[in-house]
Amino acid sequence: AHLPRAERQAILACYWWPHRRQVVAAVRRGTASRARVFHVAVHSFTPVLGGEVRNADIGLLYDSRRPAERHFCRRWQAVLRDIAPELRVRRNYPYKGVADGLPTWLRRQFADGSYAGVELELNQALLGGKRRGEVERALARSLRELF
Repeated sequence: AHLPRAERQAILACYWWPHRRQVVAAVRRGTASRARVFHVAVHSFTPVLGGEVRNADIGLLYDSRRPAERHFCRRWQAVLRDIAPELRVRRNYPYKGVADGLPTWLRRQFADGSYAGVELELNQALLGGKRRGEVERALARSLRELF
């Protein structure tokens, strides 16, 4: 459904622009201190699109031309496989990691040596019920192990 222009602008002003400004400022602070910034943007995806069932629980989206992102996502997938082997974790699925989004825009602003952007895509079927807590714990543990 399409929103009226005024409603869309109000949502952008209230949520989208403030979030974007805060993330960009944090990345700039990090890179200014010569630290490599790892940015994980979290999204969800519908379990069925256009009648096709998507066969993943978690997607790790990245730009395969950026070594830090590629290496990180391979490691993250392996750690998640060890922690929660029942989860179907795929790389660059259900979307490509270079689709238009904040990490893609940030990659154009910051070199691979200073910025790595990963989009964590969660199947919406996992977001309700008891599995949600299990997935949250697995993700938190995996990130602790990676960092």
